[in-house]
Amino acid sequence: MQQNWQSALKDVITSPAELLEVLALNPCLLSAAEQSAKLFPLRVPRGFVSRIQKGNPDDPLLRQILPLAEEEIIVPGFTQDPLNEKSTNPIPGLLHKYNGRVLILLAGACAINCRYCFRRHFPYQENISGGKSWTAILDYIAADPSIYEVIFSGGDPLLANDKYLEKCMHDLAAIPHVKTLRIHSRLPIVLPQRITLDLANVLTATRLQAVMVIHCNHANELDDSVAMAIDHLLQKKIIVLNQSVLLRGVNDAVQTLIELSQRLFEIGVLPYYLNLLDKVQGAAHFALSEEKAKTLVKGMREKLSGYLVPNLVKEQAGAAFKLPLF
Repeated sequence: MQQNWQSALKDVITSPAELLEVLALNPCLLSAAEQSAKLFPLRVPRGFVSRIQKGNPDDPLLRQILPLAEEEIIVPGFTQDPLNEKSTNPIPGLLHKYNGRVLILLAGACAINCRYCFRRHFPYQENISGGKSWTAILDYIAADPSIYEVIFSGGDPLLANDKYLEKCMHDLAAIPHVKTLRIHSRLPIVLPQRITLDLANVLTATRLQAVMVIHCNHANELDDSVAMAIDHLLQKKIIVLNQSVLLRGVNDAVQTLIELSQRLFEIGVLPYYLNLLDKVQGAAHFALSEEKAKTLVKGMREKLSGYLVPNLVKEQAGAAFKLPLF
């Protein structure tokens, strides 16, 4: 019997020693992993770990979750708030960065702690979106008729239970000028048990057009359990897109990116964005230059149909939209 998502969430690996043991990795990695995990904790579901090749310290999935000594190096230009989100946070739990769209931090935690996360230093404790904050958020959106799309983010918004998600959606659907609900979540990849037919029904229970944007960086993340989760969404005609982050040592090769796009399409997901790394403190070792990124996308274009090539973009603090790079 498949483990339900709540049980799987409670059973994540948080100990570097356990992770190294499960994956038969060299114990020499332990000291650095434990030290760096003090800055940003290790957290990874066992289902995701099962897709990592044992004994391979360079596995592309492992690199996304294993704390490394490089995270402790302070690199000029890499900051705790690389997108200056504090300036776009008018009320707790809401970010208003772009015209027509607002982002609600529906949850302050994730099922997995990605080492490159641009919100690894974000003050979630100051941005609780429930209770009085939720009322203020609804009032803010209702007062601005230009807002047509609401984005559920976090943390991971799908850590909220179905009942709460349903309430939030019905509250937003009561605002006439809101047309679209976009959910940004890594759970379809790292905790696919969360994506049930019941959840898909919740996401399509109002007049709002539901769009799911998943986050996958490598084809090896996309096993059969993920394909089944995506199918639950597609059965309810939920649009499913993918965004990736370009990461050194993970997906910085043309063939790797081609295989990712092809596997995504195979399970019914369209590539959407390929993001240049946000310059967050602790993640500089993942960074690639814009020139390298453009070369990779050029290589994809030479071999793939256009609809399989994601838009190469970067975010810049204060910009009115994601900046296209190619």
